[in-house]
Amino acid sequence: KCDLFSFQENGWGSALAERLVRKCDVVNRGVSGYNTRWAKLILPRLITRSTSAESTVAVTIFFGANDSALKDLNPKQHVPLEEYSANLKSMIQYLKSVDITEDRIILITPPPLQESAWEKECLAKGKRMIQRGRISAFYRQSVSY
Repeated sequence: KCDLFSFQENGWGSALAERLVRKCDVVNRGVSGYNTRWAKLILPRLITRSTSAESTVAVTIFFGANDSALKDLNPKQHVPLEEYSANLKSMIQYLKSVDITEDRIILITPPPLQESAWEKECLAKGKRMIQRGRISAFYRQSVSY
């Protein structure tokens, strides 16, 4: 699998942290390669009532690329669409239970996938492409709460 990391140079996480410097801290709790099934399990260890509600400006939940991996090529990371949607809802409910209000929860869907460019990127890294744009689109469209 090919990963793009948010805190690499020119990544969205590093750009956000730079934009908000001296205004607030941008803390990355993401784990490369995780899907919603695994993230749902560790979320209570990452964000708790005692450390979150008053000091948290926003929480982003950015999943779907790993979940939408093709089951036959990557059964370890693949999560069926209905479970993916349920896992997101479960994470949102957990965040609300630790007093993070809905207006501070930001869902980021899997980005559109330009398959030919992604395939070149993966091949250049010696990896095989395990996602398809049309499958990723189903995951992107299933997100709501």
